[in-house]
Amino acid sequence: MNPKNTDYKLLNRIEYPSDLKKLQPEDLIGVSEEVRKFIIDVVSSNPGHFGASLGVVELTVALHYVFSTPLDTIIWDVGHQAYGHKILTGRRKVFHTNRKYRGISGFPKLKESPHDCFGVGHSSTSISAALGMAVASDLKKEKDRQFVAVIGDGSMTGGLAFEGLNNAGIQKSNLLVILNDNNIAIDPNVGALKEYLLDITTSQTYNKIKDELWHLLGKISKLGPNAREAAQKIEHGLKTALLKHSNLFESMNFRYFGPVDGHDVLYLTRVLKDLKQIPGPKLLHVRTIKGKGFPHAEKNQTMWHAPGLFDKNTGEIFRVKSDAPLPPRYQDVFGHTILELAEKNEKIVGITPAMPTGCSLNIMMEKMPDRTFDVGIAEQHAVTFSAGLAVKGLLPFCNIYSSFIQRAYDQVIHDVALQNLNVVFCLDRGGLVGDDGATHHGFFDIPYMRSIPNMTVSAPMNEEELRNLMFTAQLKGKGPFVIRYPRGVGVMPDWRKPFREIPVGKGRKLREGNDLAVLSIGHPGNFAASACKLLEKDNISAAHYDMRFVKPLDEDILHSVFSKFTKIITIEDGLVTGGFGSAILEFMAENNYSAKVVRLGIPDRFVDQGTLQQLYAECGFDEAGIIRTAKKLAGKRILSSTG
Repeated sequence: MNPKNTDYKLLNRIEYPSDLKKLQPEDLIGVSEEVRKFIIDVVSSNPGHFGASLGVVELTVALHYVFSTPLDTIIWDVGHQAYGHKILTGRRKVFHTNRKYRGISGFPKLKESPHDCFGVGHSSTSISAALGMAVASDLKKEKDRQFVAVIGDGSMTGGLAFEGLNNAGIQKSNLLVILNDNNIAIDPNVGALKEYLLDITTSQTYNKIKDELWHLLGKISKLGPNAREAAQKIEHGLKTALLKHSNLFESMNFRYFGPVDGHDVLYLTRVLKDLKQIPGPKLLHVRTIKGKGFPHAEKNQTMWHAPGLFDKNTGEIFRVKSDAPLPPRYQDVFGHTILELAEKNEKIVGITPAMPTGCSLNIMMEKMPDRTFDVGIAEQHAVTFSAGLAVKGLLPFCNIYSSFIQRAYDQVIHDVALQNLNVVFCLDRGGLVGDDGATHHGFFDIPYMRSIPNMTVSAPMNEEELRNLMFTAQLKGKGPFVIRYPRGVGVMPDWRKPFREIPVGKGRKLREGNDLAVLSIGHPGNFAASACKLLEKDNISAAHYDMRFVKPLDEDILHSVFSKFTKIITIEDGLVTGGFGSAILEFMAENNYSAKVVRLGIPDRFVDQGTLQQLYAECGFDEAGIIRTAKKLAGKRILSSTG
């Protein structure tokens, strides 16, 4: 749905930020209202991230009014707060394709627009990237360039953000960090930094005189470097006394300003114009409300982070309705299952980096708050924290999205696997994730996890298998154990079965066959099962094996398969390079078998956004793709309903 142009009198005059600069300052209030309305109109009918972008509308308008992208650099961290930025930088007319197959990305993307100065999908990267660009500009002797990192939605809790701050404090480059402080990521922020920012924000004495300090500094700084240095010392001393402790950011050699109202667009433009004149590293603390301007999103910020389809007038979120029972989401199966296991095993604890609702650990968190830990956006810490828990005899279930655990790979190897600690890694969103696209697909986990010594790597084909793998993992008693499962719903409405231990490294034969063998891992085994059934109509007899484990492989099954079949298809929702299919080829070579093995999975390239069905088809391992491959491999040209 593309909103009618008649609804946007000011926005219609803005194609690029240069058009925004032609308006009078007082027009910016109306522009902000129209940008917010435009986001609501589009996202209500074309689902995407919602609350984060609503919360930075005024900040977005002010930034593009004061700065001049792409000459100036603005990096949005995390990228899902950049919808307003996209609307103001030439993509308003195609914004209705946001997150759609072959449409624009839901995140800033270098190749999409010169105004997207850096690709941002994961959090906490903006300060390091902006600093690198600022230093490069200094080395190239470029003049009058501004570098702005807008970091928000909990991103400041990521370790990389502090690494960037630490380095920027000694570089003296022209860098402005804007801390978008809305006190929430997807779930409410946690940790000491949240309390520290709250302390600054609620200090009435400090807020009473901050404007006076601001104006005093502005006057004195015009008198020269010595006067400016004296003013800085006065400002620092007053802030330290008022806040009863040293300012965290100023201790890292950043000039700290704020907190300021992030929804006062006129005041923001004045502040940003002043900050342009102050050299060196600076941090502006901006207070915003996630979901600002849409009452339902303001009241329930977690639900409205990415609500799906909704009625923009009533706030009703549309859910799929069915008279028949529907399969659950894999994440909810995890959430209910870990609670069941924890009620019986007192050693079990749950850990997540800022995703208790996203991964459904909140189900256990409500019942057992003392045994569940949201550590903030800090995957490295989550893994090593889990290792510490394991050393003392507890059994951590560390739930991290597949694409995010990449950031903790060293900790997985060095702190867990090397010490052979009993940590269960539940990798949610394994494989293709759909509309979030290339930054969020989790298809590297099979290759990088199976290469680690001491590691067990598994993937369930359905909800019952997920429950049983979790049950098995808590019985194993030694070493790291990976269970990776996809985003979205499963296939079993009746999924609450009694627990059953699965022998580690053992798969199962699902279907007899004579012409070829299909070996699958994880959820795509369901595509394989239906494809094998349809192939039978074309007189192609395909055996099907659900391998369950990538490491260790079920060698008994593989010896049986390679002894009987010379035509084999492997299927995985992961990168084929180094993945499950590669493991099968390695087994074949090491055991001197000879067969034609065709690997289906995700090709050696980054995959953009689309629905899961579109992306499965693009990568060729949906039901139709499996059938095409099997027919070609079987050497049969048959006309039938299966193609």
